[in-house]
Amino acid sequence: MTYTTEATARPREDVALRITEIGSRVIRYGLALVIGWIGLMKFTGYEAQGIQPLVAHSPLMGWLYNFLTVRQFSDALGIVEVGIAILIALRPWWPKASAIGSAAAVLMFLTTLSFLFSTPGWEPSLGGFPALSAGVGQFLLKDLVLLGAATWSLGEALSARRADQELRGVRPVTIRGKDMAEASARESKEHTA
Repeated sequence: MTYTTEATARPREDVALRITEIGSRVIRYGLALVIGWIGLMKFTGYEAQGIQPLVAHSPLMGWLYNFLTVRQFSDALGIVEVGIAILIALRPWWPKASAIGSAAAVLMFLTTLSFLFSTPGWEPSLGGFPALSAGVGQFLLKDLVLLGAATWSLGEALSARRADQELRGVRPVTIRGKDMAEASARESKEHTA
């Protein structure tokens, strides 16, 4: 029989923390790399034509083609995406900027996921929903994971921003005289009790 002592448990905890730290960096900077790379691709005619049917079918974005050409829209979207990537990557130096970039990424991925419902993305030969088409449907589905990464990045950057404010002695945001973080923690305890 093997007994775990504090001396043997400590290295395991250290390994787990290190793996978690590495994973968080891969998520954040992988997210920034993917968004930035996709953003830079928007400056090519190939990508501009590739997103055209998605945008044209979207009730949220199709109207933009009324006053922008396909290429102008793609270039503008590329600027936005590269900007989002840069903001996310600024996390060690400027958590607030990273939170803003992450929030913008969340909105961007929610928008692109809406294309699943506005663009023909279901495979008719397999009976339609839930069978995704090889082109549009499977291409868009990856955005669900990217949405999760952006949501995690937003939460982590907001936490880092708050910790940074506390180190500098900045008072937390209050509404009606209540510290919102403390009120949220009390509510959470009350619901679990």
